[in-house]
Amino acid sequence: MRHLADAQTDVLDAMRPLPEANVPLVECLGLVLAAPVAAPHDLPPFANSAMDGYAVRVADVGEPPVRLVVVEDVPAGSVPTRSVEPGTAIKIMTGAPLPEGAEAVVRVEDTVGGEGAVEVLASVTAGTSVRPAGGDVRTGTSVFASGEQLTPAHLGMLASLGIASPTVRRRPVVAVMSTGDELEPPETERLEPGKIRDSNRFVLRGLLAEMGAVVMDYGIVGDDAAALNRTLADAAEAADVVLTSGGVSMGDYDLVKQELAKLGTVEFWKVAMQPAKPFAFGDLGGTPLFGLPGNPVSVFVAFEQFVRPAVLHMMGATALFRPRVAAVADEPFETDPAKTVFLRSVASPDTAGMWHARSAGGQSSNVLSALAAATAFTVVPVGVGEVPVGAEIELELFRQPSVRTREEALGG
Repeated sequence: MRHLADAQTDVLDAMRPLPEANVPLVECLGLVLAAPVAAPHDLPPFANSAMDGYAVRVADVGEPPVRLVVVEDVPAGSVPTRSVEPGTAIKIMTGAPLPEGAEAVVRVEDTVGGEGAVEVLASVTAGTSVRPAGGDVRTGTSVFASGEQLTPAHLGMLASLGIASPTVRRRPVVAVMSTGDELEPPETERLEPGKIRDSNRFVLRGLLAEMGAVVMDYGIVGDDAAALNRTLADAAEAADVVLTSGGVSMGDYDLVKQELAKLGTVEFWKVAMQPAKPFAFGDLGGTPLFGLPGNPVSVFVAFEQFVRPAVLHMMGATALFRPRVAAVADEPFETDPAKTVFLRSVASPDTAGMWHARSAGGQSSNVLSALAAATAFTVVPVGVGEVPVGAEIELELFRQPSVRTREEALGG
């Protein structure tokens, strides 16, 4: 069997980056920067008020209460025409530019009056309630590195800097299909004997949507060699990546394995991992293909360990793998020491910040209920067969965004 890290390395080595494009900011959520971003100007671009209140000189309010003459009212979006002279104040709204001569802003809550004159009830120090020009970033400062995946906060930062069409890798298009005569769509009200509802496409569609991919759903393809061959060829022509589930084991009816051999260069691996040991990877005329197992938990685990990092790599992301943390086992585990085992677990930190894990339920590869309840994988490495209560373990937090680089996860 292949060692898991070796298989992951081979997959990543085979992936090629998607083309670069300048994409409108409104369409960039989840995409990855293909070029670094530096601030074209200070942010904020001018000193402004952080509060509704009165712009003042510090010396004028050192011994409150004190009465000051209000010489101007400056709402946000306007520019002051007067400066703050001794004995005066300017009424100012949040975000409005700080007037000349002003050193601080007194909150409106600490004043009385305000029409023509204001009584200030509290002293302030220089800089109180003032946002200085460049207080967030200075002109020329590196804001984001190439390889960062854009979140809503990233988009807000780019918008504030006037970067309306950043250079990114375009959004990946991923084709998904489930294979097997036993499968029926979820809207099937009554299942005939031997039939089950297809869940794998919905697991995959959700995982892909979460990472910002465009999904082409080819539905259920039965055990028909001609139909499967045609669907695989169509998917490879239309998509950047093809995902199949089912049909990659050793059975006589595993047609995916047979048809893939006709269409492209695909290898069938037994990876030393549980679940998701049977796995296929290769290309269909230059389009990467992942042949995932048929059981739904195996599909999820294989996606997390192979597909997700690979697609992120195509997108140009630096962080490819979910975070891992040290934890304590709150119950014993027994696993196969010949494999890296991913146990579905419920993880939570204690008051001291140490993570703890317990089983989320049944660990068979068909038990979706435990996967739905889980928040992490307990990752038991090769060579470990028994994990006693209280032992230190490693958790992979699959509900958290990727943070580990290829080098951090796989070395080299």
